[in-house]
Amino acid sequence: MYISRKLDSLKFYCYLICSTFIFYPHHIYIWKNSVAKIDGAMAKLKDKGAETFEEKNKMHDVDTTKYVIHANITAEGFVEKSDVVGAIFGQTEGLLGEELDLRDLQKSSRIGRIEVNVESKGGKSSGEILIPSGLDKVETAILAASLETIDRVGPCIAKVAVTKVEDIRATKRRKIIERAKKLMQESIEKGIDSEVMLSEVKQAVRMEEITYYKGLPAGPNVESSDAILVVEGRADVLNLLKYGIKNAIAVEGTNISPVINKLSKRKTVTAFVDGDRGGDLILKELLQVADIDYIALAPEGRSVEDMTYKEIMKALHNKTPVEQEGYVGEKKEQEQEQQRVIQRKKTKEEKEEKAPNPFKIHLEELEGTFKARLLDKEKNILKETTVRDLAKELKDAHENAKSVVFDGVITQRIVDIAKEKDLEYVVGIKIGDVVKMPTSLKILTPDSA
Repeated sequence: MYISRKLDSLKFYCYLICSTFIFYPHHIYIWKNSVAKIDGAMAKLKDKGAETFEEKNKMHDVDTTKYVIHANITAEGFVEKSDVVGAIFGQTEGLLGEELDLRDLQKSSRIGRIEVNVESKGGKSSGEILIPSGLDKVETAILAASLETIDRVGPCIAKVAVTKVEDIRATKRRKIIERAKKLMQESIEKGIDSEVMLSEVKQAVRMEEITYYKGLPAGPNVESSDAILVVEGRADVLNLLKYGIKNAIAVEGTNISPVINKLSKRKTVTAFVDGDRGGDLILKELLQVADIDYIALAPEGRSVEDMTYKEIMKALHNKTPVEQEGYVGEKKEQEQEQQRVIQRKKTKEEKEEKAPNPFKIHLEELEGTFKARLLDKEKNILKETTVRDLAKELKDAHENAKSVVFDGVITQRIVDIAKEKDLEYVVGIKIGDVVKMPTSLKILTPDSA
């Protein structure tokens, strides 16, 4: 403004001086030429003054910026960036006292460069003002409020509205949090405690120890051990290896390999199956194709692969002989079954009986069927069932039942139930491990019937 006034004064004096030569043509030419030169000099000085003004008002970014003031400006006329910056400095000067004077704050780098983006359209101008601040929150808010006192930009009526005061530190914190999350996901490994380390090492050892016995997943001691555990899958073998049980072999599904049958002929076999429907099906097939000695069951609804050491030891400790589970007929090997049938036929041919024994008749009819019959006092059939379900049917037997005849081995369990039901006869193929012989109960075989 100062430079502009000086130029206007200089031009006025030139007009005044040259007016004395107005009546002389050559003086008129000199006057016009001088005025043109003065106008050119004035334009150059104005441009230089504007650059100087803008350079003086050029603000450097504040290293300690805490907040950014966002404001919108509208003006009723054409205005430029320099006009808006001049209005901000001019109309807030002395308004807030020396402590919040924009020029002083800028010199001390507490206020950064004022950014103005303004566009003119249809005779009106609008834009955005951004002022970075290193002041505290209260001082920044006061400074932002002072911008709304600006009512003119040059000769144009204007209005400034502060939209927000942005906390740069909060924005930076959000960026830091997002970046930290990415770093956690990409670079930082999860901490490994001692239990995880031990578990991983044990898992690696188990993976190295597991072998294959003729195509089936197995522990390393299956071949050398006198007793083996037959489980369902590879995961069961791994879990048993975890707790030092190295004589397990997996059947890998219901299509059981002949390898299991061959092993069962020369080793003591315990079937260790899951406590679900799948485990029951595999157990039934095992009893049909192999000579299983004992049965161990996982808790109901549980799998062998998920059991703890204590649960495994308890299940193996509570294993039961196949005879006590009612699977006598399915346990027999094919060769033993053939020998038994041959022996029965030979005995039948050699021994002639004048009056047929009803028990023998029932035994002959049941031969090879693995079934059982409950008889009344006159030896008539009350009910026929399978050997597998015999124990259950005996418990539910009617009081008229006086005898039981079945195609299987007489066990202590059958004897005890028969005694509880007050039966008179128990007739089977042969007598198994029966330690207690009740005096009120007669136990018969084909030879003694």
